[in-house]
Amino acid sequence: MTRIGMTILGMVWSVPLIWCIWTAFRPRELATSYSLDFQFTLDNFIKAWQAAPFGQYYINTLLTVLGILLVQIITATLAAYAFARLNFFGKDVLFVIVLVQLMVPADILIFPNYSILRDLSLLDSKTGIMMPYLASAFGIFLLRQTFKTIPYELEEAARLEGCNVFQVIWNVYMPLAKPTYVAFGLVSVSYHWNNFLWPLIVTNSEENRPLTVGLAIFAQSYETGAQWAEVTAATLLVMTPLLLAFFIFQKQFINSFVQSGLK
Repeated sequence: MTRIGMTILGMVWSVPLIWCIWTAFRPRELATSYSLDFQFTLDNFIKAWQAAPFGQYYINTLLTVLGILLVQIITATLAAYAFARLNFFGKDVLFVIVLVQLMVPADILIFPNYSILRDLSLLDSKTGIMMPYLASAFGIFLLRQTFKTIPYELEEAARLEGCNVFQVIWNVYMPLAKPTYVAFGLVSVSYHWNNFLWPLIVTNSEENRPLTVGLAIFAQSYETGAQWAEVTAATLLVMTPLLLAFFIFQKQFINSFVQSGLK
């Protein structure tokens, strides 16, 4: 029964995606019709790409998403190693504070974050988009759980070979935690790829606007109006990279959560 229920839920979940793909490839005049004739075209994608600077939006999104992920991996790795292996005063209290951050919605921090960026003159910049997300409480927790499962004897062996703490992390912990890094990377990339409210508030120019904001402006523009064919084609352009990434790394994504003890 569980498998049947999951199959039904999966089919329900896929309905909007199937409709989006079907409409994106249909001629404009047939986009909202219910006819099942097989007329397909790529004109919707061409018109959408030409009507808005999606190339620039892609560059902006890739720079911000990958920049956030790179810094998050560095900060989360160092913090997770400290919480998993080092003993220092207040470690448990600090870790509880990190966990509390998981329960704080990011939206309630918009005003103080905006005020800080305004004082730093970082509004309407890629750095301004990235700054509030350069540390991840979820990443710290996930990597800490993985690091604690790695035998300490491996670290001792590396230290006997003359490795310092950074070499131990690079050569021992990070390779053994590869599935966890893949899972965290997918979560981080998907969240920041789809992030809309914060970039909408802090960006004003096409040079810094990400795909989500650009898509919203494109869907509301006068040139597009109610032409659902172009809108769904643009939507498909935005979400296709995430779908491909999930299908490629879904096995590592699932395994990492199983190994970390998360259900």
